Amino acid sequence: MYIWDLPRYSPTEAGRIVGLSVGRVRRWLLGYEYESAGIRGRQGPVVTRTDQSSYASFLDLIDLLFVNKFLDHGFSLQKIRKALSEAQEIVGGHHFAQRSFMTDGENIYLKIVNTSAEDIIQLFTGGQWVISPFIKSLAKQIDFDDQTGFAEKWYPNGKAGRIVLDPRISFGAPTVVGKGVRTSNVYDFYRGEKENVDITSSWMDISPADVLESVTFEQSLAA
Repeated sequence: MYIWDLPRYSPTEAGRIVGLSVGRVRRWLLGYEYESAGIRGRQGPVVTRTDQSSYASFLDLIDLLFVNKFLDHGFSLQKIRKALSEAQEIVGGHHFAQRSFMTDGENIYLKIVNTSAEDIIQLFTGGQWVISPFIKSLAKQIDFDDQTGFAEKWYPNGKAGRIVLDPRISFGAPTVVGKGVRTSNVYDFYRGEKENVDITSSWMDISPADVLESVTFEQSLAA
C-alpha cells in the first residue's frame, strides 16, 4: 500500500478540507442503505476504495475533491460513477486522483499522456478522442507522481501558494510549504496572540505572508 493510500482523514476532517458535510463524506466513501416505495436497497460508494475504513486516505481526499468539483459543474453522481467506470476500463486504476480529470462544463475528459501527444479522451462517448487544451484548473493544483500516476501533493491555493497537503508531512494535514507547520496551528496561535501577525511569524519561524495565507485558508474552511 502506498503512503497516499493510508487512512488519515476522519470524515469530519475530510469534509472540512474539501467543503462537504460529514454525512456526505461518509456516504461517498462507504455507501448507504435506503428504502423507496417499500423496497430496501444499498447504494455503493462514489469513491472506489481498497480500504473500507471510515477514514479517508489522501487519494480518497483528492477523489472527494474531484467529485465535489464535478457536482459544481452540474454533473450527477450517476454520471460521475459512469465516468470512473469507463476510465477504469480504459487505463485501469480506481482513483480519479490517479489521472488528470478536467471538464469543459458539459463533459468529463481523461488525460492520457503518450509518446506522441497529450491526448484527451472524452468519457461517455464510447471512446471518442479529442485533443487538448481544456480547462485544467484543478489539475494545476496537484502534483502527480511520475511512476505511479497517483496524486502526491495538493496545493489548494495553487502551486504558487504557500499551503500544501502532502501525506508525507504532518500526516497529510494542510501545512506551510517548506516549513511543515500546520495551518491550523498557525491560525490558533494567531488568534491567541490577538491577531498579531509579527508575533505569530517570529514565534513559528514563518514569514508574515505565510501567516496571512494560513489564516485566510483556515477561515475559508470554517466559512
